[in-house]
Amino acid sequence: MNADGESMKIIVCITGASGVIYAKRLLEVLRDRVEVVLIISNSAKKIIKEELNIDWKEIKKLASNYYNNDDFFSPIASGSNKFDAVIVVPCSMKTLSSIANGYSSNLIVRVCDIALKERRKLIIMPREMPLNSIHLENMLKLSNLGAIIMPPIPAFYHKPKTVDDIVDFVVGRVLDLLGIENNLCKRWRDS
Repeated sequence: MNADGESMKIIVCITGASGVIYAKRLLEVLRDRVEVVLIISNSAKKIIKEELNIDWKEIKKLASNYYNNDDFFSPIASGSNKFDAVIVVPCSMKTLSSIANGYSSNLIVRVCDIALKERRKLIIMPREMPLNSIHLENMLKLSNLGAIIMPPIPAFYHKPKTVDDIVDFVVGRVLDLLGIENNLCKRWRDS
C-alpha cells in the first residue's frame, strides 16, 4: 500500500545493459505485492535472450501491464497518471545520460522525467564499470534532482553461497527503498 492507502504502482524499466537477472528477480518478487508496469528497450530484449536464455515475452508475463518503449500514447506517458516509483534496472549509460539531460526520446526516459518533475521516487541502477567523469556527472546531476543512484553492488557479509543469494541481496535493498517488507537478504548483524 502507498501513503494514500491504495495498492502501489511501480514502473520497472529494463534497458540495454548487462544485469537483466536483477530485473527478472525484482519482477518475480513484486508480482504478487504491487501493480507492476513494465517497459523493455529493444537492446534489453536482446540482452534478456543472451544472459537469461529466455524470450523477453517471458519477462513481460511477470508484469501487470506492459508498454512498448515507443508508446507515447500510453497512460504512463502523462504526469497525470499516478504511480509511486520508477526503477530502471539495469540502466545503460545511454539511458542515464538521456534522463540526466531531459532527452525524452522514448517512454522509459519519459516516465523517469515524470518521476523527477512530479517528485516521485526514481531508482536508477547503473550497470557499468569503470565509470568515467561523464557517467559520474550524470549520476550526480540525477542525485541532486532527487533520484536514488543504486548500482547493483552486493554486500558479502551475509556470506552468499549462490548467484541467487547475491541477486536477492540487491533486490531486497530495492524493496527496502520502496518500503516493501521482505526477507530476501540477511540484515547486518541480524542474529
